[in-house]
Amino acid sequence: MPPIISVKDLSKTYATGFQALKTINLDIDKGEIFALLGPNGAGKTTLISIICGIVTASSGSVTVDGHDIVSDYRAARSMIGLVPQELTADMFETVWTTVCFSRGLFGKWPNPAFIEKLLKDLSLWDKKDSRLMTLSGGMKRRVMIAKALSHEPTVLFLDEPTAGVDVELRKDMWQSVRALRDSGVTIILTTHYIREAEDMADRIGVINKGELILVEDKRELMHKLGQKQLTLQLHEALTEIPASLNAHHLTLANEGNELVYTYDSQGPRTGITSLLTDLAHADIRFKDLDTTQSSLEDIFVDLVRRDR
Repeated sequence: MPPIISVKDLSKTYATGFQALKTINLDIDKGEIFALLGPNGAGKTTLISIICGIVTASSGSVTVDGHDIVSDYRAARSMIGLVPQELTADMFETVWTTVCFSRGLFGKWPNPAFIEKLLKDLSLWDKKDSRLMTLSGGMKRRVMIAKALSHEPTVLFLDEPTAGVDVELRKDMWQSVRALRDSGVTIILTTHYIREAEDMADRIGVINKGELILVEDKRELMHKLGQKQLTLQLHEALTEIPASLNAHHLTLANEGNELVYTYDSQGPRTGITSLLTDLAHADIRFKDLDTTQSSLEDIFVDLVRRDR
């Protein structure tokens, strides 16, 4: 199956000479949730803005379901819904009027039944007659999603969609996003809440200084780059690690009451057996142990640090 979005050799240099994007190549599959991660100023919003037709690329091409975003702009843009970082709407209009008007901008005939279902799915139906200015930040963010979906797009961009949204509303919002994905909508999101990307995404892309430094299936990424830590709770605290254990690169934690050993769980050998043997020879006893897996945040920070 061909990708729903195909980005080829895309670059963007502004009039100031700043190169925001450097030869980006990316394919996004239909029906997936793709998370684009990167520090501030990495190029996330520029890339999304080009795909959505808001910013003009300096070179390269983008197609949406086979439609070129420049030569076949109307067809390409009609397939895309965008929820920007900033809340952009007439605060004096009602929820219902705002969403219906957005649908009309794309030349779609009125469809009250569809708008009603959309507002109910986003838990906005009881607010349909409320002016936007009276809504909470989380509710306003939901209205932005409803606007983006009003013309029934097949691709939805969410640029920091849960910024300023409380935890409870955030969970409800992600339930709605999952439901959209299950209905066949392709989701591309940027987020500073890396835990959300870890929970939600099928694939992860990491962008830094205008370059895509990694695109990987989330499970494969965690499998390849994730490290495990073995934490040993000691019977007696240590002030320093004996020289005989230097080969294991241990660290002391919790005021010397814990020894932490980091290892690659996918390697041919973890080194745990050798570690335990050397601990016994050093007469270091432990009363409990625990293992933890590196999170996506750990992996992301490490990737960006390496790319500096």
